[in-house]
Amino acid sequence: MSLQLRATATGCTLAVRVHPGARRNAITGIHDGALKVALTTPPTDGRANAALIAFLADRLKLPRASITLLTGATSRSKTLRLEGLTSTELTATLKPELA
Repeated sequence: MSLQLRATATGCTLAVRVHPGARRNAITGIHDGALKVALTTPPTDGRANAALIAFLADRLKLPRASITLLTGATSRSKTLRLEGLTSTELTATLKPELA
């Protein structure tokens, strides 16, 4: 199964499925075309959303300001906009973690 990515004029969008309150922060696979991310942060007061953005910014070597939460602020299923990273570059960056 592959990630559902959409190209945009300045980057791409990425579907994410979050598992808050996990033992460690990690990319754990793909769920229905969405990138599965485990986070140690509990889902309270938007802290898991901030932790998700920080985690992916670090993993993808992007500034935090380049990642925007588009949908799913209170849901486990989210859509993120990634500025400055094409879908091809994103796939290549995540390939080792999804192998």
